[in-house]
Amino acid sequence: MNVRKIPTKASLLGGFRREGGNQPVMCGRFTLRAPASLVAEQFALFDAPPFEPRYNIAPTQPVAVVRRAGVEASIPRELVWLRWGLVPSWAQDPAIGNRLINARAETAAEKPAFRAAMRRRRCLVVADGFYEWQRTGSRKQPYFIHKRDDRPFAFAGLWESWEGADHSALETCTILTTDANELMRPIHDRMPVIISPDDYGRWLDQAIERPEQLADLLRPYAAVDLTAYAVSPYVNSPARDDPRCVEPAASA
Repeated sequence: MNVRKIPTKASLLGGFRREGGNQPVMCGRFTLRAPASLVAEQFALFDAPPFEPRYNIAPTQPVAVVRRAGVEASIPRELVWLRWGLVPSWAQDPAIGNRLINARAETAAEKPAFRAAMRRRRCLVVADGFYEWQRTGSRKQPYFIHKRDDRPFAFAGLWESWEGADHSALETCTILTTDANELMRPIHDRMPVIISPDDYGRWLDQAIERPEQLADLLRPYAAVDLTAYAVSPYVNSPARDDPRCVEPAASA
């Protein structure tokens, strides 16, 4: 397994595109608190070196991604760290990635920024929870959503490789979103696409180049398998990355 260099927390506090003041776009923050050993088990990786737990991952920061290094089914999955915010290979300025942290699952196969990756460069973005902000009048309440068993899971992702004029290389990714399920609907009308473990192989299979063959994987995840609770506005700042981010709000 090919594993890229593990970033430290100090290197992760990059820029962050906001929408509506301090609140992020959907899906704009998530967590990866699980130990590397559990991630390796969940994604059938040969190994995964230790990394620090993350409680508030934000756009433009490196994220853990599982992908296949080639078309052949015998090639093992690899864990790599890619910058969150997809930069298409044809882009002149990598800053475009700051606006492409999400892709709508319903239209990604048609959009110039995503259609090539949708056919040939699909990946699994490793997470174990995500945040969303519920608007109530002028106020926004952050919620933390995770699986009931609190195990790591995978967002459906796309990745790209970009080369600058100076031949510098940059690998980036985006997270697909879909309609909200029953749990998420009172909070937000969209949610990230979560891929079931039984479907990891299909999503990563580079021999499948027709997006319509994968349409059934892009549905809202079963609400019964998820839980959500309100957390403190402490999480609003991407500079805060510690266990306080996932603590239930005092009034919850």
